[in-house]
Amino acid sequence: MNIIIYTRSGCKYCSQVKELMSRSQFEYEERFISTPEQRQKFLTEHAGAKTYPYVIIDGKPIGGLVETAKLFVENKWIKAQNQQ
Repeated sequence: MNIIIYTRSGCKYCSQVKELMSRSQFEYEERFISTPEQRQKFLTEHAGAKTYPYVIIDGKPIGGLVETAKLFVENKWIKAQNQQ
């Protein structure tokens, strides 16, 4: 599985999605957005992106932390907190 996560500095949801990846033992590529130029390029390439983190799995845009966590639970890649 090819996972790309766009993140930015100081983003607590970015930290949480990386923790989700760690707990589910998935490797991922982090693309850190730190300059206005990088942000503009990111928004141009991913017009549907509204927030960070922004997760793409096997070329398919997933969305942020909530959408990614939901996908992981639905696919049984990780258990929901209340199921552990």
